[in-house]
Amino acid sequence: MTDMSSVDNPFAASLPAAHCIDSRDDVAVALRPLTGGETVLVSGHPITVAADIPKGHKFALRPIPRGSNVLKYGWPIGRTKAAIAPGDHVHTHNLATRLADVEDYTYRPASGTRLRPLPPGLPDTFQGYRRANGAVGTRNEIWILPTVGCVARTAERIARLGSQRLGGQVDGIHALTHPFGCSQLGDDLSRTRKVLASLASHPNAGGVLIVGLGCENNQLDALLAEVPDRSRIRAFAAQMTEDETDAGLQALEDLVAIASLDRREPCPLSALTIGLKCGGSDGFSGLTANPLVGRIADYVAGAGGTPILTEIPEVFGAERLLMARAANAEVFQDMAALLNGFKRYFLDHHQPVHENPSPGNIAGGITTLEEKSLGAVQKAGHATVTQVLRYGERALRKGLALLEAPGNDAVSSTALVAAGATLLLFTTGRGTPLGFPAPTLKIATNTALAEHKPHWIDFDAGPIAAGASMDAMAADLLRLMVDVASGKPSKNEQNGEREIALWKNGVTL
Repeated sequence: MTDMSSVDNPFAASLPAAHCIDSRDDVAVALRPLTGGETVLVSGHPITVAADIPKGHKFALRPIPRGSNVLKYGWPIGRTKAAIAPGDHVHTHNLATRLADVEDYTYRPASGTRLRPLPPGLPDTFQGYRRANGAVGTRNEIWILPTVGCVARTAERIARLGSQRLGGQVDGIHALTHPFGCSQLGDDLSRTRKVLASLASHPNAGGVLIVGLGCENNQLDALLAEVPDRSRIRAFAAQMTEDETDAGLQALEDLVAIASLDRREPCPLSALTIGLKCGGSDGFSGLTANPLVGRIADYVAGAGGTPILTEIPEVFGAERLLMARAANAEVFQDMAALLNGFKRYFLDHHQPVHENPSPGNIAGGITTLEEKSLGAVQKAGHATVTQVLRYGERALRKGLALLEAPGNDAVSSTALVAAGATLLLFTTGRGTPLGFPAPTLKIATNTALAEHKPHWIDFDAGPIAAGASMDAMAADLLRLMVDVASGKPSKNEQNGEREIALWKNGVTL
């Protein structure tokens, strides 16, 4: 594996040595590898590091006694396991999480938000597809959804042959396959059905073909009953047809004939629903890409659109920052129930609530779940939280939504699309090729990654660490986002990377 710290970086010459995020912080982040004994300036004060500090990792700015809280972002990211001296490396060997159990939360009315208005000169419209129900899509595709994994390859075959026969008349024909839909019971089955029904209602789908088997638990009629508008839905059970491939192709011809009449038209930013996601985070995520995406979330929310934040386990430890922005007491209580319910989900399975960060996160400099969460929630900017969505639910109101889903990249991104996101902003410090049904813009936290994986990365937020203007970078990202929403292919679309993953948390028969 290539050591990305050695990849040529045109900003290296101007890159500061370290950065302290908040004046209250006990630690700074190394912006380049530091050598033991090296003296660096942090906020104008010299600090001599005691040992080698990898890029993205933390070192202490002042003495921190054993058992003390350590502040980063102005908030505790954990408690020391040993006394720490100025210049010491602060990581898993001397810092531990403070998270343990469910918590009590007290509602206080929000004192207001600090949304940033869209600066003059930036685009405030995109070319989208208006649907009959008022939703606006960024693509006009035909999606094929299997009710059960038994017909997943059938769905793929129909999509492949349909693309060969009908390609070019719509933006694409894609099978979104999964292994579930049978041997499931109760809530586990209903959640699978709910997500598939929400995907079938997505505004990026100009038509949807649902392929069933016939004998599965996830019966076709029950699934269709959860789809509010079936005017652009076609469905059949493979066991009931003589030739399921021919039946699928005939259905595609019908759907393509309808969808091919749709045209892009100017739509305001208020019509955008964007999913906010991070994966493969590193020590730069909370410094560059995540606050940059937060700026975009502010622009969209301020324009009347809908940003959606998920990955609930990666909110633990930072939840009070979000809860302080609840639109009212009802939303606050919904947030509290969601957060504590997710913690109870871990505890009921005899797992600690803090079994995160991942090995890749730790290698990148993130030590505790609190630290990861404080960086992750920056993707939500400063918008008011107007709604809490349970897994599989669709966003029906404007403003920032908090969506129930785990941290897993594929599961949570699928949930964002099912909730109605027509574009995903996916920040990453380690990189991933994954893509999802909605265009998925990969935003690198560091320039080395962007240069190492240009075929994965759509936008490089790394220059922010070298002092690039956040305003200027946000303007560039917004222009790219509008271009992609208007039809420009994202890297995941160019690479054919489209996946869905369902959250299975029940017994299997």
